[in-house]
Amino acid sequence: MLTHVDDAGRPRMVDVSAKDETFRTARAVCEVYLPDAVTRHVRDGVLDSKKGPVFHTAIIAGVMAAKRTHELIPFCHPIGLDRCNIRIEMAGPNRAMIECETAVRHRTGVEMEALTGATVAALTVYDMCKGLSHDIRIEQARLLEKRGGKSDYDGDPALADAGADAS
Repeated sequence: MLTHVDDAGRPRMVDVSAKDETFRTARAVCEVYLPDAVTRHVRDGVLDSKKGPVFHTAIIAGVMAAKRTHELIPFCHPIGLDRCNIRIEMAGPNRAMIECETAVRHRTGVEMEALTGATVAALTVYDMCKGLSHDIRIEQARLLEKRGGKSDYDGDPALADAGADAS
C-alpha cells in the first residue's frame, strides 16, 4: 500500500497526529566511485581540491540537507533532528563510502533524512571534484537500517555483500 496516496488515488501527506512519539534512527549509505585523476589528491584519507577540503565540505552539506529534507521531498514532515552524523571514508583505492546516521524523538521516521544527507554529501563530492574528472559516479544510495516506529528495517544483506565486493 502506498502511504502517500488516498483511496481515490490523490497524493496526500500521511497523518501522523495519532502516532506515539518514539525514538527513531536510520542509517543510509552512498558509494562514490572516484577515478584515478581524483584519487591522486587523497592524502591520509583526506581529499583536497582547489575548492577546499572535499570530505569536510561534503559532511557539512549533507547535514544541512538532512535538516531540510522536508523542503526537498514532497510530503516529508518537518522534523528537528536530534542527531545527524556523516562519515566519509575511502573504502578502497577508488571508492568513497558516505554514511549518514540520523535520530529523532518524533511520530515519524528519519530514513528520508538519512538518505538525503548521504546523497547530498555525494553530490558535493562530485561538485568539488568535477574539475579533475567527470568520470565520478554516485552509486548505490540505500537505506542500511531504521529503528523505532511501526517496523524496523535491517537492510538487504545481498546489497551489503555486493557493496563489499565492489571495493
